[in-house]
Amino acid sequence: MQNPYRNYPDRPPLFRARNGKILGVCLGISRHLEIPVKWIRLMAILGCSMTGIWPGVALYAVAALLMKPEPVVPFQSVEDEDFYNTYVSSRSMALHRLKKTFENLDRRIRRMEDIVTAPDYDWDSRLHE
Repeated sequence: MQNPYRNYPDRPPLFRARNGKILGVCLGISRHLEIPVKWIRLMAILGCSMTGIWPGVALYAVAALLMKPEPVVPFQSVEDEDFYNTYVSSRSMALHRLKKTFENLDRRIRRMEDIVTAPDYDWDSRLHE
């Protein structure tokens, strides 16, 4: 099977897992490091208990905020991955990118319509009949 994450040939990328227990941080880290999730969860629990609970919980929350969520569907192309990365980092940037793409498509369609509806085109088609 082909690797859906083309930019990460060595190991899976670091994403928050969508099917994790609490925000998917531990499962995402374990997938990235390719070790069993129970060890990561054990380290998280030990870290929380040894730091007095709140610093560990705060660190976990910061990790959950900083880690990108796992994509729902694996990337099919590099463009899909680029769009996902811009969408996750800045939704307004992704919307701007989509708007620009649709404006380019609209401009191309208008050009085709202008060619097809031009009077020269009509005469050309009548002469070739």
